[in-house]
Amino acid sequence: MFYENSTWKKHKSCGTSPLLPMTPKKPQQWLQVVGHAGSFHVGDYGTLLKKFCEGEQQCYLRLMEDVLRPFVPSYHGVVQRDEQDYNMMDNLLTHFNSPAIMDCKMGSRTYLEGELQVARERPQPRNDMYEKMVAVDPEAPTVQERTLQAVLKTRYMQWRETLSSTTSLGFRIEGFRKSNEECHTNFKRTKSREQVMEALNNFVESNTHVVWGYLRRLKQLRQVLEASDFFRTHEVVGSSLLFLHDWTGRTGVWMIDFGKTAALPAHLTLDHRTPWVEGNREDGYLWGLDNLIDILANMLPLT
Repeated sequence: MFYENSTWKKHKSCGTSPLLPMTPKKPQQWLQVVGHAGSFHVGDYGTLLKKFCEGEQQCYLRLMEDVLRPFVPSYHGVVQRDEQDYNMMDNLLTHFNSPAIMDCKMGSRTYLEGELQVARERPQPRNDMYEKMVAVDPEAPTVQERTLQAVLKTRYMQWRETLSSTTSLGFRIEGFRKSNEECHTNFKRTKSREQVMEALNNFVESNTHVVWGYLRRLKQLRQVLEASDFFRTHEVVGSSLLFLHDWTGRTGVWMIDFGKTAALPAHLTLDHRTPWVEGNREDGYLWGLDNLIDILANMLPLT
């Protein structure tokens, strides 16, 4: 969900999405693009401080040496503020003028294989997630879940992803905010190509110049991902693409959020398109990117 606030928010996990300032000129205003509120702070000289996560630090260190470097925020190491460590990176909004912002979570699942294993070894039924489930679909819980009035986190996550385009298209829109501050976050049941296209068209406000800009960038990203050593050797789960455009026509797309990205065992590589079955570690990232590119291309007028 979106909101602006000058206060700090409690960090819940490595896998949170960023709070981003609306514009560099208003550093006291925060924008939560989507998801849990992580702890962020605007740094000096166009930087952003994100609460330290070692896994994310390791990813950024490797990405700075990889062909993907132009497609992620530049990383500037760890800094400490008020006895808290932060990963310091470029604030991607610096070169935009009151931009429209969208977060798309990439991949055909948003949980790690390791999380499934832990849940099986130490199952902890959750009443709060049961309540969320029945609020969306009273018929969704099994008889056993109804008796317990609780569901496992992984069961909830897998069920939730079947509602959205995560499982059908390999990505989902988490939320977007237009330059006029109009916010849209209700995409939990946006599943079909047509629904996704309608949402994207709303975000770009039918501006074909902006669509062209995004398409060019995404096609470049796809080409580089297919050549990237980092990408081939990591399970990229819970990571997002951040889309930015402003009234000048400037567009940009970057990969963000690597708190749940996991290095693979030395013998294993991924193609990121093969359907996931437990054990193969495939995440569907490129399958989702293929679909996203295809949908944006179909938004352009036929010439």
